[in-house]
Amino acid sequence: MSNINGIYAASMSILNKDLTLNIDKTITHAEMVIDNGCHGVAIFGSTGQAQLIPVAEKIKLLNKISTNKYKDKFIIGTGLNSLGETINLMRVAMSLNLEKFLIMPPAFYKYTDDDVINFYTKLVEASPKAKIILYNFEKLCGYKFSVECVEKLVKNFPEQIIGVKDSSYNLFENLKLDNFSVMPGSESKLLKGLELGCTGIITATCNATSKLARKVYDDFKDGREQEVNTQLCDVRETFEKYNLISGLHTFYKNKDSFYENLLPPLRILNKDEEVDLLNNLEKFSFSLKSSMAA
Repeated sequence: MSNINGIYAASMSILNKDLTLNIDKTITHAEMVIDNGCHGVAIFGSTGQAQLIPVAEKIKLLNKISTNKYKDKFIIGTGLNSLGETINLMRVAMSLNLEKFLIMPPAFYKYTDDDVINFYTKLVEASPKAKIILYNFEKLCGYKFSVECVEKLVKNFPEQIIGVKDSSYNLFENLKLDNFSVMPGSESKLLKGLELGCTGIITATCNATSKLARKVYDDFKDGREQEVNTQLCDVRETFEKYNLISGLHTFYKNKDSFYENLLPPLRILNKDEEVDLLNNLEKFSFSLKSSMAA
């Protein structure tokens, strides 16, 4: 049985006007996404501005979610280049009984598969009870996992390396491992991935599409005819015309003005882009109201 199954959103971080993390609103958003259909959320992934948020603010949020009713549905992204800081943040989370992590290799530097194996080996040695989901996204970190690298990591650490979020899309069609979750990073890959044996998705746009994505997932699992997959893929493609973080925060800002706050260099869409986004979504009968659970 795979460790992580279903529809997961790379959840958004909500900021105050002074650009500090609004912990309560960030948690409330994650709860809403789960209530709208997601099986869980990844906190502090790239969509959550993880690389831009101070470690101290992350720790405050970890303390708060450690007693949350959805605690077991949270995956913790680290969003840190430093090995030492990643280990320290994992130890804090583990002390709060938060054990599932989404971790990308460090950005900027050039390295090989062997170097990546060494990086994750250090993490496992420091927190042997942690459950780690590899984050494969060459566009952000400059490194793309090979099938062989993932296979070696799972062979070395079958209890700790439990899955991969594949946002480079070179793994989900080719990686076949027992008791290992393969989860593409786009709704457009959800149905095909399920047909190939993937266990679900972890995506940015599931912040908005959780209701649709959950129906596609449930219909596949129950053997029903697909009714909304085309709409789901169209909505994803529409958001992809923009920076996904900017588009999602713009989409939600009429619900709560706090969504307008983004850490530089990120920004919400300008007025013309916002009108274009919302009009294009409307063509597919998709809006903020329709995205919410009934």
